[in-house]
Amino acid sequence: MYSNKENYNREEGNLQDKCRSLISYHVIFTMRDGRMFDGIIEDVDRDNVTVLVGEDMVEGEGESNNRQFGPRRFRRYSRRRIPLASLIGLSLLAYPYIFPPFLF
Repeated sequence: MYSNKENYNREEGNLQDKCRSLISYHVIFTMRDGRMFDGIIEDVDRDNVTVLVGEDMVEGEGESNNRQFGPRRFRRYSRRRIPLASLIGLSLLAYPYIFPPFLF
């Protein structure tokens, strides 16, 4: 019979292996407190995962814009270290693939 600590370390090892296999992929992280966010895994060490987390930004949010199509939106990425102990799971972010309108 395994104790909770050994079982907990086994789960953590499985997540660490999964994170290593998904380096440079855009994934969805599920945390123990129920939060979910997306990011790109940059590095994995023994206790932490380094993730590039995207933040949606709007150019000139407080200013009145006279642009025809509204304010310009973009995404800024910031680096964060997340402890493996606070993760429950990972899932690959699925992008819709758009096929080219012509064939080669």
